Amino acid sequence: MDYFPEVIQVIPTEDYKVYVYFDDGSIKVFDASELVTKGIFTQLKDIDVFMSTCTVLNNTLAWDIKGNYDESECLDLDPIELYQTCPDVDEPLHLFSGVEPTQKSIDK
Repeated sequence: MDYFPEVIQVIPTEDYKVYVYFDDGSIKVFDASELVTKGIFTQLKDIDVFMSTCTVLNNTLAWDIKGNYDESECLDLDPIELYQTCPDVDEPLHLFSGVEPTQKSIDK
């Protein structure tokens, strides 16, 4: 892979999904519902923690649990893995307009 993907924006949702925006313009959705049941990631099981600490650190999807934006103390995921395994989706306009998404836009 010649392209090294960098995450530029993330939008978490209350159903443990995160819309992940990459620097090449692609948008992917990461389903963290299983992740929050495993190991160190169980800290994210509280939806308020999941939502409020979700951010971009180390050019990838991360959770800043301590709230100090220290790149060495966050929980982050491999951006290449996210880029290669998460499905592409359309812009999640429903998050901004209150309109529910169609299944096609989620499972694209």
